[in-house]
Amino acid sequence: MEKQYYSLEPVESNRMTKIFQLTLGILCFIVAIVWVILNINVLKSNGALWITIIFLLGFGYFQINAGFGRATRFIEIGTDKIRLKRNSLLSVTEISTEEIEKIEMYPLNLIFFRRNDKTIILRFGTTYTDKIDPIKDGIMSFASVNSIPLEIKTENF
Repeated sequence: MEKQYYSLEPVESNRMTKIFQLTLGILCFIVAIVWVILNINVLKSNGALWITIIFLLGFGYFQINAGFGRATRFIEIGTDKIRLKRNSLLSVTEISTEEIEKIEMYPLNLIFFRRNDKTIILRFGTTYTDKIDPIKDGIMSFASVNSIPLEIKTENF
């Protein structure tokens, strides 16, 4: 079984969008630093203005990460592990086959039960349903190759 990569993003970013994100992130950093240098006396008297600086720096950091492609959400199914990035701000989670006790598959989410009693939930959402079936097929083949119990469940409302 070869690696299968599935993006969880609604739309793939093109080159122009990434350049814009990088430029905006760098611009936010520059504005924050220049503003601090030029208005250091105002910052000493009014501490609430630091919130603006912290916001500009955080937003700039996020935009630079997004421009370099490190903020994209994805699931990568390999032969012996699953790499999962559920949130654009958090780091990648790796789940090896030895860690997985079982997998439950619902219509709009996957639940990975780990042996250390931690569960990882991947929620798909209802907006882009064309990505759900290929991911589910990849998880089914991953579970069958690695002899991991897989339960397909339906939700009753």
